[in-house]
Amino acid sequence: MLPALRETLDASRGAVLVAPPGAGKTTRVPLELLSAPWAEGKRILVLEPRRLAARAAATHMSRLLGEDVGGTVGYRVRLEKRISARTRIEVVTEGIFTRMVQDDASLEGIAAVLFDEFHERHLTADLGLALALESRAVLRDDLRLVVMSATLEAAPVAALLGGAPVIVSDGRQFPVETRWRPPREGVHISVAVAAAVRELIADSAVSGDLLVFLPGMAELHRVRHALEDSPPSSPVEVLLLHGGLTLSEQDRVLRRSGSQRRVVLSTAIAESSVTLEGVRAVIDAGLARVPRFSPRSGMTRLETTRVSRASADQRRGRAGRVAPGVCVRLWSEEVHAQLLVRAVPEMLEADLAPLALELACAGTVDASRLQWLDLPPAGALAQARALLADLGALDHAGHATAHGRAMAALGVEPRLAHLVLVAGARGCVTLGCEIAALLGERDLLLREAAEFDADLRTRVELVRGSGRVNDADRGRLERVRQEARALRRVLGADNNDNDSNDDIARTGELVALAYPDRVAIRRSGDAPRFLLRNGRGARLASQQSLGQSQFLAIADLDGVAGESRIWLAAPLDEVGLRAAVGAAIVTERRVTWDETSDAVRASEREMLGAILLRERPILEPDQALVMSAIIGRVHEMGIAAVPWNETATKLRARLAFAHRHAPDDYPDVSDEALLGELGQWLAPAIAGARRLSEIARADLGGALLSRLSWPARATLDEIAPTHLEVPSGSRIGVDYSDPEAPVLAVRLQELFGLAETPRVAMGRVPVTLHLLSPAHRPVQVTRDLANFWRTTYFEVRRDLKGRYPRHPWPDDPMTAPPTRRAKPRGT
Repeated sequence: MLPALRETLDASRGAVLVAPPGAGKTTRVPLELLSAPWAEGKRILVLEPRRLAARAAATHMSRLLGEDVGGTVGYRVRLEKRISARTRIEVVTEGIFTRMVQDDASLEGIAAVLFDEFHERHLTADLGLALALESRAVLRDDLRLVVMSATLEAAPVAALLGGAPVIVSDGRQFPVETRWRPPREGVHISVAVAAAVRELIADSAVSGDLLVFLPGMAELHRVRHALEDSPPSSPVEVLLLHGGLTLSEQDRVLRRSGSQRRVVLSTAIAESSVTLEGVRAVIDAGLARVPRFSPRSGMTRLETTRVSRASADQRRGRAGRVAPGVCVRLWSEEVHAQLLVRAVPEMLEADLAPLALELACAGTVDASRLQWLDLPPAGALAQARALLADLGALDHAGHATAHGRAMAALGVEPRLAHLVLVAGARGCVTLGCEIAALLGERDLLLREAAEFDADLRTRVELVRGSGRVNDADRGRLERVRQEARALRRVLGADNNDNDSNDDIARTGELVALAYPDRVAIRRSGDAPRFLLRNGRGARLASQQSLGQSQFLAIADLDGVAGESRIWLAAPLDEVGLRAAVGAAIVTERRVTWDETSDAVRASEREMLGAILLRERPILEPDQALVMSAIIGRVHEMGIAAVPWNETATKLRARLAFAHRHAPDDYPDVSDEALLGELGQWLAPAIAGARRLSEIARADLGGALLSRLSWPARATLDEIAPTHLEVPSGSRIGVDYSDPEAPVLAVRLQELFGLAETPRVAMGRVPVTLHLLSPAHRPVQVTRDLANFWRTTYFEVRRDLKGRYPRHPWPDDPMTAPPTRRAKPRGT
């Protein structure tokens, strides 16, 4: 492996190295490359995904050289470094590398960058590789890039590196026996893990230490307690391994001393990069805790999921690094076949605010300019940039502001960096650093406790030494204190000059600075329920002091669909709210519809997103807003909500008929058409109205005619006359209710002598005659009057003559004089 890699890098600028755990990727490769001609007088960077792995790798390589850390090999992680002028190999975390590229895009003095455990596909690793590729393409064509992993899908990475060679090594991996032990249904994973530990300790065929993979801190503690309550058959030392350990605690776990058998309970941190001496057996719960970001809610929550097959192989490989081993998997072979081949890259699921800030600080506004294995999703990136703009980190063009660069330099999540910097400017830097340290760590208090209190101020009191320490995780508490002190040092605030306003009561104000989108107002009612600025609901799980607060600044909630549970928050009064997010408060004048009074309601409101802060009535509202509310109400209810009078109703029917027969000249007056143009025809006619009932006083007919051109108005009576004159001299109104068949209802006697059916639409459309008796009762319907006279009239005449004997019923209706009377004049 090493000669092949050395030869490859002598001839090319990059390589992909795939080798199993224990093959020496992390420690042997950098030492081998140190003597390459192209590395002479330069440094080699080794990128690790975690601080613990970076320290461990540097320590191991230094021991191989017989030196102390900080000599030939050193490390640099956030807030800590051990390097010197003699250092040739620097082991750094991925985030530190990003900062190095931003400070010097040419990476002067760097011969090669080695991306270790790249299969984990952290956001910072993808970003680091993209920035390194840009540096190589623009400034450093001699820069060597090596991507290393045991379970990496090599082909896409090799293509990204410009067709780099792929080197595959079998390494020195010993056989590992796999045992499948799916727990019985209903058995908690911690119980199953503890049972598996006892089984392996009692198995005489299994020697050495045990490495146990669990999803998170809660499970580590549960298994440790289970083993304390019911110990294995032989004495063992139970140790925890996770990212929050101090340097001395890490060293105790990583460096074996003594002969007692050890059981190391670890999160996924031991999956790669670190070497645990003496491990011969692995127990894998098959679970991992991963962050899931929801662009819809803007929140990230940890989810416990099944590991991928690649991760499971990484874990299994830990048992065969120095001798044959055993791996107990707490799932079945059938379940294993259904696992994802590889975990989804963080790029596709994480909050992209840190990435967006780093890109802006690197001068990259358009992320697509860089080379990525997976392009950052446009929607999530846009949302991240919007948040950064709200925090003052980006200007209107998307470039990093001075504040944004200061945020990035702190090396913490952007929201927390903003909190710390503004807290310093407001005279409460210690409180800001304490809050940021608390929110950057897992909660100090056990969330499963029945009396769990979500008030963040209780955690601040613990950090300051005034709370009930027995309720807190002591190790985590000390890490928070160390982180808070480190943040103060970075800010240059080791004294108390920046603490003139350092009052714990301002906790809510500072949290609102970091989470302006999670400010919430208490809903009415007895339950502790809140409405967030973004319109979502949130609740406290039980009645507690926070439940009485008018406003909350929420730092942590579960982000589930519906009403989220609040895990960490602080009370916020209106003064603090305005101090934190006052720039986002808008004053709006609005007119809405009040269904109770069926009238418009005008008010001036102060709004923070969905939160109503203050409202007062407006006595003389803007008429345009009033009109908009009325029009909106009609839209909501439909055109039937307009109180049409008889005249307007008849005119609308005539216009509908005219549109049907002359659509180019007469507009559509259907419900849909009129609703779509309410602002054009109705609004001018109802100026001054405040209620729907007041529309009845408007000239709705004139409003309809306003939609016509002058020529169309002039010819309307020819197209759709209101009345037709019949032979008796009467003017009879035409009913256009059915635009297909306008109706003329007329007494039969008034049509004597009329040979043809009357017509409208300039003679094109015959009306439908409703022939009436002298008592105005219908006796016949026809559109063919001539045929009626020839045929049906005589049957009708016989019936009418019997019922109306005083009226004339001539034998020949075509020669008889029309009449409106019982007897014709002169007879």
